Amino acid sequence: MRPDRVALVCGTGTEVGKTWVAARLLVELRGQGRSVAARKPAQSFDVGQYGEGIGGATDAEALGAASGEHPGDVCHSFRSYHRAMAPPIAARALGMPPFTVADLVEELAWPRMRVEVGVVETAGGVRSPQAEDGDVCDLVAALAPDLVVLVADAGLGTINSIRMTMDALAGPTTALGGVPVVVVLNRYDGKHEIHRRNHEWLLDREGYRMVMLPGGESELAGLVAGG
Repeated sequence: MRPDRVALVCGTGTEVGKTWVAARLLVELRGQGRSVAARKPAQSFDVGQYGEGIGGATDAEALGAASGEHPGDVCHSFRSYHRAMAPPIAARALGMPPFTVADLVEELAWPRMRVEVGVVETAGGVRSPQAEDGDVCDLVAALAPDLVVLVADAGLGTINSIRMTMDALAGPTTALGGVPVVVVLNRYDGKHEIHRRNHEWLLDREGYRMVMLPGGESELAGLVAGG
């Protein structure tokens, strides 16, 4: 069963806080009394000597804690790769079988009960490989979400990163169509001049729908839920 609404969370690159934003979104939605589920089609991370993740919880663990699900339901064990590389590259490095975008979409096993909002988090930036035959843009086209949440850092360089990412999402192979995109300026500090001016420029010159985090969790949840 597909959720009533599906939001795909992607980013302008790595380390912009996609998992943190997705987790905050899930917590806010649950706080509003909405049923949620989180999915990570594939994840990759380094492990220590005893098999533990390096750098804290895996994405599936963080998302599962926020959604109230087991990490194995968020990301299948066979799509968790113990190498900090793009998932299909990690699979190759580990000698594991290749997989396609269609495989990832087909493997999204949602709960049997009704879910109001499903949150799907991708890996890396929108041009980062997600499978042997496609990147995040291809996954967007195959999944056809109701909303795309684009996470970006609020600081220096973000205007370029966001504009290039939006161009990629709107490309001829993406078939974004009428799917709306919400830009999340993460780690936003209203007292920081660069953050404020970046927000003003993107809003006034580009006309993007934008939410700032922390602080805008309720607004983001409303947009994702279709309010």
